[in-house]
Amino acid sequence: MSELADYYRDRAGEYDAVYEKPERQEDLARLRALLPPLVRGRSVLEVAAGTGYWTTALASSAQSVLATDFNEEPLAIARSRSYGSADVRFRTADAYDLGAVEGRFDAIFAGFFWSHVPRADVRRFTLGLLERVEPGGVVILADNRYVEGSNHPITRATEDGDTYQTRQLSDGRTYEVLKNFPSRERFAADVAPAEVEWTELTYFWLATVC
Repeated sequence: MSELADYYRDRAGEYDAVYEKPERQEDLARLRALLPPLVRGRSVLEVAAGTGYWTTALASSAQSVLATDFNEEPLAIARSRSYGSADVRFRTADAYDLGAVEGRFDAIFAGFFWSHVPRADVRRFTLGLLERVEPGGVVILADNRYVEGSNHPITRATEDGDTYQTRQLSDGRTYEVLKNFPSRERFAADVAPAEVEWTELTYFWLATVC
């Protein structure tokens, strides 16, 4: 996971280019429209907020958002965005140690991080989310579906079921990045016995867990 953190730290300045892919624009607009009703009036803990692209969607209706990320570099970009009058705060935090994050939250959002959780750690990560959300709250996750030609090809798979991609930054540096693509059935089994609502788009999926 240290290589993953290094990759996203070094990619911070060019990360948002992924949201410019023409074929994904319709799905991105739909996903951004689906999020605000889920967090309306709620206190949101955002896990792996990155550069704040999804923070802007959450902040449009949430009572407050605490956006966290392991790396300071993408958070610096997130801090530079405009959130209007929304109560948005930022801090570095480990996605696997959310107990160290102060506050009470009735919604947790983790966007595009589930795919980076090793299969061996899925249960631990899930419990960490569910333990931090208040009773009656909701955990919201969104991530990529694998679509050949739009996603980086899978270059390695392990016996545990983890899949990896080789990614290159604009300066030529390459990283091997863990990127899993769960089915609806696999995800539901991973978070059981929690209840799941699943929305599947062409390039993305959205799940609520409670």
